[in-house]
Amino acid sequence: MRALTWQGRREVRVETVPDPRIEQPDDVIIRVTSTGICGSDLHLYEVLGPFLDPGDILGHEAMGIVVETGPEVNALSVGDRVVIPFNVSCGTCFMCSQGLHSQCETTQVREYGSGAALFGYTKLYGQVPGGQAEYVRVPFGNQLPIKVPEGPADDRFVYLSDVLPTAWQAFDYAAVPPGGSLTVLGLGPIGAMATRIAQHRGAGLVIGVDLVDERLERAAAHGVTCLDLRRHEKDLLEAVRELTDGRGTDAVIDAVGMEAHGNPMTKAAQWGTSLLPDALARPFMEKAGIDRLSALYTAIDVVRRGGTVSVSGVYGGALDPLPLLRMFDKQIQLRMGQANVWRWVPDILPLLTDTDLLGVDSFATHHLPLEQAPEAYAAFQAKQDGMIKTLLRP
Repeated sequence: MRALTWQGRREVRVETVPDPRIEQPDDVIIRVTSTGICGSDLHLYEVLGPFLDPGDILGHEAMGIVVETGPEVNALSVGDRVVIPFNVSCGTCFMCSQGLHSQCETTQVREYGSGAALFGYTKLYGQVPGGQAEYVRVPFGNQLPIKVPEGPADDRFVYLSDVLPTAWQAFDYAAVPPGGSLTVLGLGPIGAMATRIAQHRGAGLVIGVDLVDERLERAAAHGVTCLDLRRHEKDLLEAVRELTDGRGTDAVIDAVGMEAHGNPMTKAAQWGTSLLPDALARPFMEKAGIDRLSALYTAIDVVRRGGTVSVSGVYGGALDPLPLLRMFDKQIQLRMGQANVWRWVPDILPLLTDTDLLGVDSFATHHLPLEQAPEAYAAFQAKQDGMIKTLLRP
């Protein structure tokens, strides 16, 4: 089959690789019909190379058709249409029963002290072959795949793999009171969807912050009050307070993560680490790695006293410093973590079945064949061609 493989920093390639096969009696094989490029995929493209091997298959936002089932699979049949959650969760352990599928005890990567394994996302999360491919093996075939109805195009359902549950959890964790205010830092796929979910779930004022014209224009078209970071980089706090009676918003979602705009010295350190041999870079990142934290620091500043900061952007640093004095003084609540996909499926799927309440049908800005994935990664990383969300079609 053809699959997108990691080859090195800023180098991915579509190659012919062996087809996946049934390995466990409850495995299923999926023929992928749509697979997304996620903002967190760019962390693999740019920063997390020490935890990847050349040839690793990327991608964790896939859906498709069941083409083969193991002998113990009874919940699915060949021909069923399914979405694949990005976290590999068994659905039956203690953590899964608590709705914490991203902490699944069956697939935790204990070698690195990590939570549940993830499709296509480094040794830190199990080095599981990903879904930017023609076929993918999916374990826990009776619990993990999300069966979806025939009819609407893939765009209606594919975001159940990651974007929708991640944005839904980010808003849920933000604990915005009815009619309350929210700032979303970063209007990429997760941030943009979080603004739409916030509006759907009853937030009053929704402020979006970014520095890319296309992202700002798109969010503004959906009724978001947008602030251009290029204009407000030094007075963003004042700009938000002017909109909120001088307080700041009730909550802030950091949808940016480790590669935030700003802090050139940390950026240089990240890039330098990514160029070291893996034997040197890996322990350094595990023990002393730091992130660009400007987005998180901004969230702590912008949220009102007694408010909540919800972090959905991926961070990977081991020694990230936090302004605990300021956080304690402001009485900030802080919630974060990988989305627990299946925890939110019952809430989200009804919004997709009969109508398109969240605008998912037109959410993708680009549809490209899998063979053009390397060019798509490069354009997405460079924020070119108005690319916000790309779906690949094998």
